[in-house]
Amino acid sequence: MDITLTSLETEHSELLKAKIASQIASQGGWIPFSRYMEMALYEPGMGYYSAGAHKLGSGGDFTTAPELSPLFGAAICSTLIPILEGLQAQGLPTQILEFGAGTGKLASSILTRLQDLDFTLDCYGIVEISPDLAQRQQEHISKTIAHLHSQTQCHWLSELPKDFKGIILANEVLDAIPCDVIIYHNGFWHWHGVSFENNKLIWKTGDPVTQELLPKSLIHGSFSDGYITELHTPANAWIRQVASHLHSGLFLTFDYGFPENEYYHPQRLEGTLMAHHRHHAIQDPFHLPGLCDLTSHVEWSQIARNALAENVDDVYLTNQAAYLLDAGIGDIALEIGDPSNPEIFLPISNALQKLLSEAEMGELFKAFAFSKNLDQLLPGYVLEDLPGLRGRNRL
Repeated sequence: MDITLTSLETEHSELLKAKIASQIASQGGWIPFSRYMEMALYEPGMGYYSAGAHKLGSGGDFTTAPELSPLFGAAICSTLIPILEGLQAQGLPTQILEFGAGTGKLASSILTRLQDLDFTLDCYGIVEISPDLAQRQQEHISKTIAHLHSQTQCHWLSELPKDFKGIILANEVLDAIPCDVIIYHNGFWHWHGVSFENNKLIWKTGDPVTQELLPKSLIHGSFSDGYITELHTPANAWIRQVASHLHSGLFLTFDYGFPENEYYHPQRLEGTLMAHHRHHAIQDPFHLPGLCDLTSHVEWSQIARNALAENVDDVYLTNQAAYLLDAGIGDIALEIGDPSNPEIFLPISNALQKLLSEAEMGELFKAFAFSKNLDQLLPGYVLEDLPGLRGRNRL
């Protein structure tokens, strides 16, 4: 793979590598992988999401579903409308809060679709930790609101408010929360962390992992020596915080991943950790720190259990294709495009293929949702009455 870097990019990555090396030295020569991933992605002014690099879209490092087509956000509105109407009927503000809003395209497509449906949203809030992405969101969404002559108030928050009543969205957020890496060796699981030798970041095995931190699949399963996988303690803590802060309404997220029995399959020998740079997938997570995105797949079973521990009503998981089809994406495509006009409909058809195809995003990406006190907003409703969530629950 030939990736030509500018001198500034090379200097940036080397500076962050030196800072990580200093952190490793200060900790006795070893840090957990989660600390490395945190620095590589979020170190102020230096991490991948903190340093102003162009990340999303055709010119960035990866493309998300909202970047592919506004149909994605339009279909999501089918799920959201009953909740928003329930809030309205209770005399409550109609509000959506999105974590990590990317370039703002999901927000814009949702606001546009709601206006097409003659629904005026009171507030669209965004929690964003990347300063440059927040700026791009503000520019993009303000243009959308101006174009729509919308009365919706859009604002940026540093954290999720407590006792939130409304809808919380997150698209490809969980995969970017730092994870830990563990390795099976001589019948025990060990932390697989990061050291620094000969000016290189390297893997180094640490202490055994205490059993309380291990999911049952890893305690009772049969694994070959050297099997590597991930633990997602920070992601599970995050989902518990979201569930505890949601008073009544819906949480809906989309991300790539597997339930526990697939995630910790004995044949998945090297885990799911991956780096991305300029649309290239890179196996080495130590490649160009600060310039590469780092992700791991989501382990949905533990996410679901942690949400249920915070007294949510119910949890739901399906693949993205099943969700979008049940949410009516096909009908929406026919609404906005004329199938008899190839110039208009071919881009729509291509986007649908990427969103729905099993070989593209349709199967690997999942839709996960939970509700809390839904009956207070929609008497008699359960989570699986909502469009998009009416198919087979894979949990």
